[in-house]
Order: sequence, then structure tokens, then C-alpha cells
Amino acid sequence: MDQQLEYAQMLEVPVSTVSVVKKKPFFKKKAKGEDDLKEQVVDSVNERMGDSVCPEDLTVPPRQETKSAFAATLADRSGRVLVAEIAAACLLAVGIFLTNVFMPASAINTFIRSITDPAPAEAAYTDFELFPVVSALSDAEVSVSDSGVITFTADCAVYPVTEGEVAAVTELENGYSVEIAHTSAFRSVINGLTDVYCSVGDEVAGNVPVGYSDGSAEVSVSMYNGGEPINGYTLSGALPVWNS
Repeated sequence: MDQQLEYAQMLEVPVSTVSVVKKKPFFKKKAKGEDDLKEQVVDSVNERMGDSVCPEDLTVPPRQETKSAFAATLADRSGRVLVAEIAAACLLAVGIFLTNVFMPASAINTFIRSITDPAPAEAAYTDFELFPVVSALSDAEVSVSDSGVITFTADCAVYPVTEGEVAAVTELENGYSVEIAHTSAFRSVINGLTDVYCSVGDEVAGNVPVGYSDGSAEVSVSMYNGGEPINGYTLSGALPVWNS
């Protein structure tokens, strides 16, 4: 027993139990004081160890503390990432604000406006003001068919029915054909021109001629909306007027 006590002192570990070996009699009876003797030995060893005894059992690794430290590390990293994201968002907002103030026509502002601002609706063809297809000084006799095709034969300049952009210029057997896009749906086509004064992509207006006819062929002017012919207008001289 003394050897066990000395060994415990050498290891400097707390003692929670001890074996007490006694010579057993032939007829064994458990000594009443055996348990008390063990407790006394344990207490005696721990008193001898004094303050050098570690209050914890060093044989059990501090798993809970390790997990807690790992969780704290993860929480710290997550917090730093969150702060970095907030700082980046603030810098981006400040950058957009300064760009809006000092560079309103920049690419990023144009892109943002294209997302946030809805595209304006196109005007209906009846919203366009129509113009005469020939000069007011011309002696051309202009007529319109039931299908909405304007025709005349004369030596004169030829004008578009309203403003737009030249979409196509085509040479045909009886002269040139000019297609003008007024919107994505509303278009007009002038056939029978002797000469053309415009090219594809040019902007045209109702008071500027797009071509010339020498009177050798009939000139026709047709209007379409979504590919369908438009006939909802009448003529006042050479001026087309929308039906009310």
C-alpha cells in the first residue's frame, strides 16, 4: 500500500480509489471497516498531494472546450466576412451616387436606367401627323384607293407621309422603292421613283423630299401597321388625313 501511495505522489494525480489488500482468513467475512479504510487512504493521499493536485482528471481531453473554441473561430470569421460585405455594399452605393451626380451619361448609369426604367411605349400610327406626298405647288392629281394606296403620275418631288428612318432602298423595273420605318410596326413604302435622295439609315421628315419622279411611271405610296395595309384615312388634296 505504501508503494501505491508513493507512486501516486510521483505521478501528481488525484486519487479517487485505492485497493487495500489484506490477508484473507479461511472463512472470509467482509470486514466492516474495509470501505472506511479505503476512504481514509484516499483522503490521506489527496491531503499529501496538497495544492499540486490538478482538480480535473487529466486523462479526459477537453473536447467541449475544443469545440467551443472552433465555433468561436467560425463565428469570428463569419463576422469579419459580414463586415467586409457591408463595407463593399456601402462603397458601391457611394460610387453609384457619385457617378449619378458627376457622370449621368456613364455606361453604368445607362445600364441601371435600362433595368429600372420601363421602355416607353411606341406611339400608335394615328398619333403621327401626316404630310402631303407632293409639293403644294405641284399640279399632280393625287388619288387614294379603297385599300389605302395613294397614286399619282407627275413630274415632281416626292415626300414621305411623315417622319421616320429609311429602312430599305430597292431598284425595281419601274424605278426605285423606298421603305421608311416610322415605328417598329408602322411603315410606309414609296414605289416608282426615278431618283432617290436618301440612303438606308437616314432620318427623313415630312417636309423634305426623299426622291423625284419624271412622270414616266406611276408613283404609289402605301402605309402598313404590323404588315397590314392601312386604309383609315382620306385625302385633302395631296394631304392624307386620318379618319376620326
